[in-house]
Amino acid sequence: MSIQIETDGPVRTIAIDRPQARNAVNPQTAQALYDAFLAFDADPDLDVAVLTGTGGAFCAGFDLKAAGSGAADGWIAGLDIPEGWSDPMGDPRPGPMGPSRLMLGKPVIAAIEGHAVAGGMELAAWCDMRVMAEGATTGVFCRRWGVPLIDGGTVRLPRLLGQGRANDLILTGRPVGAEEARAIGFADRIAPQGGALAMAQDLARELARFPQGCLRADHLSARIAPEDLARALRREWASAAIFAAEGRGGAARFAAGKGRGGDFAAI
Repeated sequence: MSIQIETDGPVRTIAIDRPQARNAVNPQTAQALYDAFLAFDADPDLDVAVLTGTGGAFCAGFDLKAAGSGAADGWIAGLDIPEGWSDPMGDPRPGPMGPSRLMLGKPVIAAIEGHAVAGGMELAAWCDMRVMAEGATTGVFCRRWGVPLIDGGTVRLPRLLGQGRANDLILTGRPVGAEEARAIGFADRIAPQGGALAMAQDLARELARFPQGCLRADHLSARIAPEDLARALRREWASAAIFAAEGRGGAARFAAGKGRGGDFAAI
């Protein structure tokens, strides 16, 4: 199983469990994450979810070995968004990373250790709050490979950071540490290294103490309108065609050993 699921009262923790790949998401993992978050949202006994990764990493993005080899082609081909799609709550659809097109009725908190980069940064931005450990790193590392942001990164990062800061990260792909991430509005809490999950779970339990009807109504009202989110995600998805032109070759170079560890020099 490529994810782990644990439940503690009203809090559900969902962990990406591919530590050998720094929790990079392949099609099977994406489907499992999508299904797990739909199940969380539908369960009346659950109030808050925590998304994390095992083995000291949050998520290194989409599995470029699967992308470069063509093994993910069937999954990606099935993700096209109908022209009239307008309701990410009532008509849920998976994104390349799994739950990235969902708009849940309950909050999700990211617990980030290690790398949350490329599609992993997009998954963290999809969450409603982010707890980032000291020493953790985020960034649009897929900039190196011609792989576009197609999991809501171009939609959510400007709303979180402001357009200028989002432009900086999206265009340069540079790494961002935990303290800077907090300063620019990406990280909401900083935990000691190794403590992100515990802090996120404590925060989740605090949220679960409140009257949930009111909390969820305010949460929904504070976010982008569902129809606007759907429109923006449809617009972003048009960039998926770039993958065939540039991203597949970049993914193959990564699979061959280029640019490991966030190296932007040897790409």
